[in-house]
Amino acid sequence: MSHEKPRLIDDEGRRVDGRRPDELRPLHIEVDVLANADGSAYVEQGNTKVLAAVYGPKEMHPRHLGLPDRAVLRCRYHMAPFSVEHRKSPAPSRREIELSKVIREALEPALFLEQFPRTAIDVFIEVLQADGGTRCASITAASLALADAGIPMRDLVAACAVGKVDGVIVLDLNDLEDKYGEADVPFAMMPGLGEVTLFQMDGVLTPEELTECVKLAMEGCKRIYVKQKEALRERFIRIKKEVEAGEE
Repeated sequence: MSHEKPRLIDDEGRRVDGRRPDELRPLHIEVDVLANADGSAYVEQGNTKVLAAVYGPKEMHPRHLGLPDRAVLRCRYHMAPFSVEHRKSPAPSRREIELSKVIREALEPALFLEQFPRTAIDVFIEVLQADGGTRCASITAASLALADAGIPMRDLVAACAVGKVDGVIVLDLNDLEDKYGEADVPFAMMPGLGEVTLFQMDGVLTPEELTECVKLAMEGCKRIYVKQKEALRERFIRIKKEVEAGEE
């Protein structure tokens, strides 16, 4: 049975969810959502929902896996069986193993791992609902969870995908655009430092289109970065109020 490609951009330039090409999906961020983790964060980006938890730094077990000059960052990206339309096996897939590595490598440049030799920092990411951009939402959430855990960081890492849909360069692809678009470019950076930590591409773009994608991705990451800092600020204001209330 052939599946006809849906029309993703209408005559007015609106996408399937009503956004303009340069608009992000609605973004909701919460920090410190899990009492039993050292740090945690929850991110909703459109219909994509991701939970991240951080444990550590802690003693490495077994000890021979520890490094004498820095901590080992370990990431586990996992999609819940109910996160997609057709039930997914709970066993880790090749894609999840690959994205665990991709996310780890996107986060490592932001961390002062050399301050914690012979230790481990574990990051667990659970995709509760997937509607495109899960790796980028996971990086955004994991970065906040690391900050919430008090891990020294050079900067937060913000991530956002860009791509080409019906010949138009668009920001923050949803699942339909990811599946039926001509290109997908996951992108992550430390906006405060202007350093890129993730740059991948699936599809075909001209050099000019790729340049446009990078510019749009950087703008999207900067907008997400503002939301990240707001969420952290709210978390520490809440802590301050709780401490002051306890002293009364």
